[in-house]
Amino acid sequence: MTEPANDRVTIDIQDGVADVRLVRTDKMNALDDAMFAALIAAGERLKTEKGVRAVVLSGEGRGFCAGLDMGNFGKMASGERSGGAGLVDTPRTESGANRAQNAVMIWRDIPVPVIAAVHGVALGGGFQLTLGADMRFVAPDTKMAVLEIKWGLVPDMAGIALLRGLVRDDVARDLTYTGRIFTGEEAFTLGIATRVCADPRAEALAAAREIAGKNPAAIRGNKRLLNLMADGDQHAILLAESVEQGALIGSPGNIEAVMANMEKRSPVFSD
Repeated sequence: MTEPANDRVTIDIQDGVADVRLVRTDKMNALDDAMFAALIAAGERLKTEKGVRAVVLSGEGRGFCAGLDMGNFGKMASGERSGGAGLVDTPRTESGANRAQNAVMIWRDIPVPVIAAVHGVALGGGFQLTLGADMRFVAPDTKMAVLEIKWGLVPDMAGIALLRGLVRDDVARDLTYTGRIFTGEEAFTLGIATRVCADPRAEALAAAREIAGKNPAAIRGNKRLLNLMADGDQHAILLAESVEQGALIGSPGNIEAVMANMEKRSPVFSD
């Protein structure tokens, strides 16, 4: 069943894959308050949704996400919106994210892999949203940018925290200082795009279905380890590997994977 969230995001769950779509097509899926709320609500739901084994995040219409709604920039120019107290002195999640950052970071908190399928544009906040996914499948002609400097701002939706694990320090500085637009093909050479695809959503859904056919306990364990890899020290990571593997060896999912391979058949896993 496809379910809307604040008429900004839809979720369609089929065969273990959650197909999440930004549907504010008249504004190229620009980020307004309702979109932030819908993204967070979708993420919160998928964190606990039974039977979900992989997620695809994409945008309907001409682009993935054009960034912050232009109305917000108008408020800044008029002085209606000023100061940063609302960004700093605000409730934060356990990971340290404020509300806007949580709309991006929540996709890392979902316990299963998330693939962003990116086409058209992913600019500013829209670009940062792609970074919250585990992987980015991008059309070659997609226009991407750390665009905040155009408006005299800095990326503040977890972009810096996530970009540091993808590109060299000087590359991050180049993109952030200049705000230059780069294509999906360049994003791949820089290490931002995982795959360049003629049809990113179709390929992302295919990859998600492949992931959904693996031992779900092992997939979730892998995501926990890979999330830890970014910030954990060597001792913590080595111990976590042992803990995850110890929980899997001899478990129903491990036994089914082994038996399916030995019997040359497709495995059947339970969540």
